[in-house]
Amino acid sequence: MRRARLPLAAVLVVALVGAAAPSRAAEVQDMLGRRVTVPERPGRVVSLAPSLTEIAYAVGAGEQLVGVTEYCDFPREARAKPKVGGIYTPNFEVILTLKPDLVLATTEGNREEHIRGLEDLGIPVYVVRPLDFVTVLDSIERIGRVLGRETEARRRVDAMKRQADEVARAVQDAPRPRVLYVLWGDPLIVPGRDTLITDLIRRAGGESVTGDERLPYPRFSLEEAVARRPERIVLAQHGEVTVDERLREWQHLTLLPAVRQGRVYRIDGDLVHRPGPRIVEGLRALARLLHPEVAW
Repeated sequence: MRRARLPLAAVLVVALVGAAAPSRAAEVQDMLGRRVTVPERPGRVVSLAPSLTEIAYAVGAGEQLVGVTEYCDFPREARAKPKVGGIYTPNFEVILTLKPDLVLATTEGNREEHIRGLEDLGIPVYVVRPLDFVTVLDSIERIGRVLGRETEARRRVDAMKRQADEVARAVQDAPRPRVLYVLWGDPLIVPGRDTLITDLIRRAGGESVTGDERLPYPRFSLEEAVARRPERIVLAQHGEVTVDERLREWQHLTLLPAVRQGRVYRIDGDLVHRPGPRIVEGLRALARLLHPEVAW
């Protein structure tokens, strides 16, 4: 395993300001099975992913966040928080100046070398591993406990379960269309077997035509996608980038059942790709696209 190398500036910052030391701490186990020592109720928390930021706000711990990534744009209040770099490129110097008593990280985006590097600086890092709907709920409850917001997290998870159950009941007797979900158009990137997106498609009453792929997010050729003969095509929209042009690109593939039947759709990727509290909105949005015949 490769160890992170700290820049000299970071070492100097450590010497000057030091990492915050919790007054009372407890050892807990994160979703990787690692033992992590965290304060009883962390008051200075850095989030290394948009989903983690959304979870913190959803359980009422937004005020405990002292730093977030450049991509943390929801809720609106998160945009005003100090930025600590990107998901793949956290700035250690900035993080240290914020004196966090806990950093939240995720296997869905953050790099192991960065997690180890922060721990080498004496900062506890709690890691979640949200691979499907169930583990997303687990990660919300775990973060709630770590942040001293267990009751709020449990309430949020219970609400998400109820909404997911409502979707399941609505689509349980409907035909299950074959779905091509496009995360990215060029190159064409699709969800594989063990991903949250594939799980959400199944829960929304569909079957992903790429759900048997071993890699989480394989690249596909257009020919491979056409050969799967999807009955629905869902194009993810990211940020301010419009998918209108991509929609037009797919319209000429009239051999595809989805195109002939006019079933090429767009969806807000943030609702489906971020393993946080808004995935129930993504689940419901997917179900509406796959089953317009249901009275939603």
